[in-house]
Amino acid sequence: MEALIVLVILAAIVIAVVISCVKIVPQANVFVVEFLGSYQATWQTGLHLKLPFVQRIAKRVSLKEQVIDFLPQAVITKDNVTMQIDTVVFFQVTDAKLYTYGVDNPISAIEYLTATTLRNIIGELELDATLTSRDSINTKITTILDVATDKWGIKVNRVELKNILPPREIQDAMERQMKAERERRESVLRAEGEKRSQILVAEGEKESAILRAEAVKAKLIAEAEGQAEAIRLVQKATADSIALINEVRPGEGYLAIKSLEAFEKVADGKATKIIIPSEIQGLAGLAASAREIFTTDTPSV
Repeated sequence: MEALIVLVILAAIVIAVVISCVKIVPQANVFVVEFLGSYQATWQTGLHLKLPFVQRIAKRVSLKEQVIDFLPQAVITKDNVTMQIDTVVFFQVTDAKLYTYGVDNPISAIEYLTATTLRNIIGELELDATLTSRDSINTKITTILDVATDKWGIKVNRVELKNILPPREIQDAMERQMKAERERRESVLRAEGEKRSQILVAEGEKESAILRAEAVKAKLIAEAEGQAEAIRLVQKATADSIALINEVRPGEGYLAIKSLEAFEKVADGKATKIIIPSEIQGLAGLAASAREIFTTDTPSV
C-alpha cells in the first residue's frame, strides 16, 4: 500500500515536471533560453519542450513597439534659461539576446541616455530656438538614441518632446505677447471690416447717384423729345396750311384782307409809331373812298 502511494506521488511529480517543461511562446514574443547558466537559444512563437533542471527561460521578451513616458527633466538653454522638458520614447526590441545581456536595466538606461542627450542638444540652443525647433530636436535625439541603443538590441523609432515648460515669469511674458498679438490681429480685422463697409457704402452711394443722374437724363431727354415733337407738329400744320393755300391760289383781295388783319393786330399794340407798307396804304385809301361813295349816293330821308 505504501509502495502504491509512493508510485502515485512519483507519477504526479513526473507529470508536473513534464507539464512544466512544455512551453508555448505567444505571438510577438520570444523566450531567451539558458543551458546550465549559459545562453543557448531564442525560442520563437510556437510549442517548445524544455529540459528539466538544465534549461531555464532567462527572459521573456516582447517584440512589440513599446512606449515610455519619462518624467520631466531640468535642462538649461544656451541663454541660461532653465526649463522642464518631458519626453516620450517609442522603441522596439530587435535582438532578444542583446536586450537580455547587453544592459542590466534597459528602460533605465534609455531614460538616462535620453536625459543626457536632451541636455546636450538644448544647451546649444537659445530659448526661442528651443520653442520653435521641436521637430528638429526630436530628430536629433532619435538619431543619437538609436545609435547608442543598437548594442542593446533596441531600435528607437522616434522620440517626442511632450511638454516644454519655461519658468513662470517667461510663461507670463509669452502669454502677454500672445494676447497682444491676438488683440493686434483683432484690430486689423476690425479695421479691414470697417474699410470694407465704407467701400460698400461708397459704392452704394455712387451707384445711387448714377441711377439718379440716369433718371434725370432720361427725363430731360423725354421732355426734349416731347418739345421737339410738338414743334415738328406745329411746323407740319403750318406747312400743310400753306400748301393748301397755295393749292387754291388765293387772289389779291384775300391776301389784302389777311394783310389788314395782321395790321389790325399790330395796331392793337402799344407802339406809338407804325410803318405801313405802301400796298396796305393803297388798299386803305381805296376802302375809304368806297365808303364815301356809298355814303354820298344814299338819299337822305
